[in-house]
Amino acid sequence: MQKSQKLTLAVLIQAALISTAYASEQSESKGFVEDAEGSVLFRTGYINRDKKAPGVKDQSSAAQSAIVKLESGFTQGVVGFGVNVVGDASFKLGENKNANNGMIPKHAPTAENPNGDAYDHWARGGASVKARISNTTVEYGTQVLDIPVLASNTGRMVPEYFTGVLATSHEIENLEVIAGKFTKNQYSDQINTDGENLDRAVVWGAKYKFNDALNASYYGLDSKNKLERHYVNANYKQALANDSSLTYDFSGYHTEFDEQAATYSSTIGNKDVSGRSNNIWAISGTYNTGPHNVMLAYQQNTGNTGYDYGQNADGYQSIYLPNSYLSDFVGNHEKSAQVQYTYDFGAMKVPGLTWTTAYVYGWDINVAGKTGEGKENEFFNQVKYTVQSGFAKDASLRVRNSIYRANDVYDSAYIGDTNEWRIFLDIPVKLF
Repeated sequence: MQKSQKLTLAVLIQAALISTAYASEQSESKGFVEDAEGSVLFRTGYINRDKKAPGVKDQSSAAQSAIVKLESGFTQGVVGFGVNVVGDASFKLGENKNANNGMIPKHAPTAENPNGDAYDHWARGGASVKARISNTTVEYGTQVLDIPVLASNTGRMVPEYFTGVLATSHEIENLEVIAGKFTKNQYSDQINTDGENLDRAVVWGAKYKFNDALNASYYGLDSKNKLERHYVNANYKQALANDSSLTYDFSGYHTEFDEQAATYSSTIGNKDVSGRSNNIWAISGTYNTGPHNVMLAYQQNTGNTGYDYGQNADGYQSIYLPNSYLSDFVGNHEKSAQVQYTYDFGAMKVPGLTWTTAYVYGWDINVAGKTGEGKENEFFNQVKYTVQSGFAKDASLRVRNSIYRANDVYDSAYIGDTNEWRIFLDIPVKLF
């Protein structure tokens, strides 16, 4: 694994020094101010989880946030320099007495309220500095990550932040190479900038576009005393007659958990904390014609524990797999199959409106301490409308519902029978 990191770093260094056949990003820089961009996203969010098990409290949260993103351009010259700022400010809507779904931070439990009171208002954020030479950029500071093995959760009110350094290189046409090291992780509902107690996470990887139809990628992660993870993906789009297409996608993770790693092992995996490993992979086929989009997917776990992410400061969105909605279908030895359908109402002269429905069924789950086969299923629906023009252009309303059920073997081991609603209103405003 150390050899993989050294090889990736060597490629970055060499790529920064060699000349390429196309213009460099830095040579086209207009300046620190001239290329600057700024925006604020006003988000109103609501999540409700209706728990069906006796004695289990429902979870409900509602809040209003403003998420700010400011990015300078790069100074001109051989080496360009710049700064970025990310941050958010929020306040709760209502009491939020059972805010246990990752949206709203809570005060420490007290005798009067052992669940902890939700914050009335809060703010978070940070800055980063960046430098660019040719087509290689290095950024240090607070960042929102979109890496399959270390991905910031963006599905709550505000994003998950990581602090560290990330180098991104595009020196070779159609090839992106990354390498980085992060030492802090702040989840969406945390005030502490290192609320996940990250020691050190080293990440590396590359993605390559062979042509307009074929893409492939590989990423790796070494989180000290927690886990080592590898991800691969290949995607091929086949053009068909009448502007239709068929897309084939393969993706998978291999994870080795250290003894100090947190997993669901006490309930859905291997109770022995030594030698825990998981392989999870998925294959899907998507047919698109006109406003219709149909996907079939199959996903499978092997190893001696289920796939787990987020609990080890490895990103609460680090599951780039198709069978992931409210449940991620990641139980030990679990197999799952999905059918998904999306309709674009632009064909009915309502551009910007889409509806997605999906059903996922999981089976063959090994549950520690129980006999019999664990099973789960989820029925998912989402309607989203995005304003296409006018003063509210790009504003969107998303309404999502999941109905999740598990059999007796699996019900108390994972999420538990739940009906969930998520409603998000996003209003983006471009500052400059």
